[in-house]
Amino acid sequence: MHDAVPNPARDRLQTCLNLQRQAWAEQGPLPPERRAEALDGLADAIVRHADDFAQAVSRDFGHRSVHETKLADLYPVIGALRHARRNFRRWMKPRRRPIQLMFRPGSGRVLYQPLGVVGIVSPWNYPIQLTLWPLVGALAAGNRVMIKPSEITPRTSALLEQVIGEVFDESEVAVVQGGPDVAKAFTRLKFDHLLFTGSTAVGRQVMLAAAENLVPVTLELGGKSPALVAPDYPIAKAAERIAVGKLFSAGQTCIAPDYVLVPRSGEAAFVAAFRDAVSTLYPTLADNPDYTSIIDERHYERIRGLIADAREHGALAHEINPAGEALDAAGRKIAPVILTQVPDHALALREEIFGPVLPVVPYDDLDAACRFIGARPHPLALYLFSQDRGTVDRILERTVSGGVAVNDTLLHCVQEELPFGGVGASGMGAYHGEAGFRTFSHARSVFRQARLNGAGMTKPPYGGRMNRLLRMILR
Repeated sequence: MHDAVPNPARDRLQTCLNLQRQAWAEQGPLPPERRAEALDGLADAIVRHADDFAQAVSRDFGHRSVHETKLADLYPVIGALRHARRNFRRWMKPRRRPIQLMFRPGSGRVLYQPLGVVGIVSPWNYPIQLTLWPLVGALAAGNRVMIKPSEITPRTSALLEQVIGEVFDESEVAVVQGGPDVAKAFTRLKFDHLLFTGSTAVGRQVMLAAAENLVPVTLELGGKSPALVAPDYPIAKAAERIAVGKLFSAGQTCIAPDYVLVPRSGEAAFVAAFRDAVSTLYPTLADNPDYTSIIDERHYERIRGLIADAREHGALAHEINPAGEALDAAGRKIAPVILTQVPDHALALREEIFGPVLPVVPYDDLDAACRFIGARPHPLALYLFSQDRGTVDRILERTVSGGVAVNDTLLHCVQEELPFGGVGASGMGAYHGEAGFRTFSHARSVFRQARLNGAGMTKPPYGGRMNRLLRMILR
């Protein structure tokens, strides 16, 4: 596998790793003063380059809403940097732990120690957020970091390298660009921790590569995140909120609602309400600056293929094109589509959609809806729409997902005090806020023996005294 990577790229990877390893050996982790300076400096640099980032992402996509880039790529990272800046010193404080009675007056505590050199592999769909958000946790914990951004968004990746270079020396944070072969070689490096964000299929390959060096991994994957509308919730309100979450960045979001479960009696009303919501949100599509293009030709054709496959299997495809515009392949914009009467074996109910296509699955009762969700791999997100606390608690108890938002979509992801991560096929491990600090730290346990102690009672020669002690503690 290494032979497939050009020597200069391979040498660049190893040179960066060696540089950071040497800096770690000679200088240790980033001291708290440098962490504070780095977090402030990176936040200031992002603010300074906000318009540059928005334009770079839009050009990489063909067209992407600059408002969505600032809302979803820039704002969360700036908020995370400032949150970490305010709190990391508290997070890193040693935590005292109680000691069992027979070992007192010894004492115990947990020290949070940086892991060393961390690798981050980021995707194309939120190329700033999903590169820098994990970097925040790694820096707050005091690590040195290597980053491999996506080659699918080359302008954004180049700007990330430039901005990071303004704030960090390469011995602290380095960006390494390249294609899939470089990414494969990157995941085989001997990091102290590796975080990967991307598809479940590639996540499996990353985990295998990291296992060669026993590198622990955090995998932020995806999956089919359902929205479940309970019978008590207003259909029109649910449709509007699901439309907002589904069509943000034209559905190219790992936590976008992938399909929606609605009461069978409300299916037609949901389709009509969703159509109305889309028409209000996006009255035009072709030249609408708020409606994003599909990232590239491959994904454009993949999404069109999902729609065609659903139709071939008997599903009804309800296209929503409010102005009746002609959308050509050159612009790579796909009109929102609702799919109904979708059989289970259609690709739209088996593969993550990652586009503006929403299958609607009717259910007869909430238990059946929960069984439908449970029969599939655990999703990264679950969206529950109900005004009844008992119903919400019942569904939470019956389902498993990485995170949950009740009566809205997407917003659980941007809460710094809530960990973000998947479970099973949608990922392992979590970050954001203090959870990110913990992910990139080693919780090192320290027991300190007191000057006067009873340790002599537990050493040979054993005899009657030990027998009496054992009878007491094993009673």
